[in-house]
Amino acid sequence: MFFELIDPLQNYFFFYFLFWSIQASAQTWTKQYDFVDDCVCGLAKVSKDGKFGYVTKSGELVVPLVYDEAITFSEGRAAVRKENKWGFLDSTGKVVVEPIYEDAGSFHDSVACVKKNNKFGYIDYDLKLIIPFEYEMARGFSEGLAPVGNSKGLWGYINLKGKMVLPFVYNFAD
Repeated sequence: MFFELIDPLQNYFFFYFLFWSIQASAQTWTKQYDFVDDCVCGLAKVSKDGKFGYVTKSGELVVPLVYDEAITFSEGRAAVRKENKWGFLDSTGKVVVEPIYEDAGSFHDSVACVKKNNKFGYIDYDLKLIIPFEYEMARGFSEGLAPVGNSKGLWGYINLKGKMVLPFVYNFAD
């Protein structure tokens, strides 16, 4: 009944102002950070003064800005670096692996690439080592294959069981 009492032009401006007000106030929390990433798995990576943490879509800080580097969530996990070691968080912000790795990547195909003792291997979603630390270089899985490198600087591809499916003959792979 209220909207019937005002003319259509006023109605248009009222809704435009209401929409703009809601949008402006909903995003004001982003201004307190230097960087705000997309919200994935319910959390968005944020940074301020070189430190990283995670917030909810509404801006509530879930993971304090204590990490030196962080990766956007993928498959419910995010790799985070603190004092030159990498670990993993789950999508609630809980630490599921303390920082113990020299390097870590995102989960893809339920597997993540990690580095320990200067060699790369792969862990599964349950954080168990499924492919041993035996590669000089490695990247994440995609469609069941991952590029890995040897000590000669050549790249090949392995499958999710760690079996070499394309030999070390490439100068680079991704």
